[in-house]
Amino acid sequence: MTQRASSSLASLHTTWRKQPLSRDKADTLLLLAACLLVILPHTFNLAWWINLACIGLLAWRGWLTLTGRRLPPSWVLVPVALLIMAGIFASFRTFFGREVGVAMLVLLLTCKLLEMHAKRDLFVVLFLAFFLQLTSFFYSQTMGTALLSAITIVVLLTAQLSFHYTGVVPPLRQRLKLGASILGLAIPLTLVAFVLFPRIQGPLWGLPSDANAGRSGLSDSMEPGNISNLALSDDIAFRVKFVGATPPRSLMYWRGVVLDQFDGKSWTQNAQYSPDPPQDARRLDGKPITQEIILEPSGQQWLFALDLPDAAPAIENTSSRLNSRMELRTARPVSKRLRYLARSYPQYALETEIRRGVLNRALTLPPGYNPRTLAFAAELRKRYTDDTQLINAVLQFFRTEKFSYTLEPPLLGENGVDDFLFNTREGFCEHYSSSFAVLMRAAGIPARVVAGYQGGSLNVVDGYMEVRQADAHAWTEVWLPERGWLRVDPTAAVAPGRVSLNAPLPRRGIAGLFTVNRDSMFADLRMRWDALNNSWNQWVLNYNDGVQKDFLRSLGFSDVDWPQLVLLLFLAGAVAIGIVALPLMRNRVRITPLDKVYFLLCQKMAKKAYARAKHEGPVAYAERLRAGLSAEAYAPVEKFLALYAAAKYGKNSLPEAVIVSRLKTLLAECS
Repeated sequence: MTQRASSSLASLHTTWRKQPLSRDKADTLLLLAACLLVILPHTFNLAWWINLACIGLLAWRGWLTLTGRRLPPSWVLVPVALLIMAGIFASFRTFFGREVGVAMLVLLLTCKLLEMHAKRDLFVVLFLAFFLQLTSFFYSQTMGTALLSAITIVVLLTAQLSFHYTGVVPPLRQRLKLGASILGLAIPLTLVAFVLFPRIQGPLWGLPSDANAGRSGLSDSMEPGNISNLALSDDIAFRVKFVGATPPRSLMYWRGVVLDQFDGKSWTQNAQYSPDPPQDARRLDGKPITQEIILEPSGQQWLFALDLPDAAPAIENTSSRLNSRMELRTARPVSKRLRYLARSYPQYALETEIRRGVLNRALTLPPGYNPRTLAFAAELRKRYTDDTQLINAVLQFFRTEKFSYTLEPPLLGENGVDDFLFNTREGFCEHYSSSFAVLMRAAGIPARVVAGYQGGSLNVVDGYMEVRQADAHAWTEVWLPERGWLRVDPTAAVAPGRVSLNAPLPRRGIAGLFTVNRDSMFADLRMRWDALNNSWNQWVLNYNDGVQKDFLRSLGFSDVDWPQLVLLLFLAGAVAIGIVALPLMRNRVRITPLDKVYFLLCQKMAKKAYARAKHEGPVAYAERLRAGLSAEAYAPVEKFLALYAAAKYGKNSLPEAVIVSRLKTLLAECS
């Protein structure tokens, strides 16, 4: 049995190698390749079983095509469809929503490929593939996604063209070139529509509410592992361009979330705070630093600025606020890219006079946790009555003891701070900031944790500072009488390179394989790619109503209203169509007056059921008409075709206008 199967497969393989694929098989395989390209961007966002189902269905269809077998009957496809629908409901518990809708479309496309019995089914597959290609922008709108989408559309157009050819089919390379040409013809009008079509704020241009689900970024809580996980991500959190000189890296603390409530394991935010900073809560000194920030979507409400911002930034179509914890927050989660200007003062005094309730919350520790830490803090307090001396003593403790800075610390037990300070002594910034804040509170010094970002890398191509998720950082703020809240970064005591140098984080495992030198060719290519992405984000993805108005104003169109914008759109669209159409009209085949009269005769004969075949010349056509027409009807036709053949292919001294006139006279006699 096994030998027979092997022999059959070998024979089939030999047959495929000797005989070229038939046209139907080649066209179907091209369609399968196009559908595979359509599904490819969705694979990272679909459940594993959906990806396996798609691979299985596509492989099934490909096997049926190559072997020339019939498509499965309905009694086979219906149970498969019902099983798929049951799987969809089991995974999503609903048949409505963006995620489930895209999953159903992907499976519908692969299933429809097994039910192509007529040309109508082919069109359904093609149009479904075009629509599904559009949904890939729900998940990603990068240049890479746009490039892959353009390639996919070219392949889809090529597959569509292939099914429409009759007779001789051009080579695949020529068909791909034609598909690319069709896409290229649409580009000018597409650009005009993109630039001039009214930018309506709201659902028409916005993505669904869950379109940015799964974005990585800082959250409103912190426990061991949170920030170290972010440090393994190379995604950009935000970009910054400084108005003026770039500050030193030691001042690049990008303030984000203030965490002031500790339950023994994690830090969270206390709900009792003022939405606005109290009057005279800050004293800002020195020269401010102005930053132009482009924030990536995060799904959180935090905005970032250098420590300490002086006011909430003005953001188009988005309200923001600076609260009493000096956090910049938006009214709704950041679901789209934001651009704003922030002004910060690195020299400040924050809340030198503070309410007793705020201080009590900054001293609270959960009972029953970390007894060794509490005893150590009590011992330090006996030794150092001055708060500043005690803080320096704890920092010196971190420097001199065998603490290490790592992204892969060991697991901590129930008393995590005790384990970290006296047993493992290996951790990331959240371990040091958390343990330092607990020590301060245990010693009677109000303390809280601030999570944000530290540092960044300058892209020399476009001049933007790129702050990535790998730059996520946590530090501590302590409150001292007459000095207010002061920033203390205990991580700097253990890993000063993390703060003072633009050094790569220590990575192990697979992540370490992709760390490249800043001066290498790969780093230069990466910076150029990031700069290109930044331009794409600003000029394409962030092309909103305000940018459109500014662009039109630069062209001399100030205060353009909707009717004027629509009129401008139609005028520019007409110009774009003209630019595309004029070269095509110049290159089209011109029909001479002589041929026009000949085609009129052919049309007249076709109405009498004597249509000219494509391969027939005037002489052969005349011989066939002689056998079908009566002698009276054939006489003017014979004279017409003889005169046309002589004028077209022979030597004739008469002007073309005279010949055309005689042909028209004979044409009138043909009945």
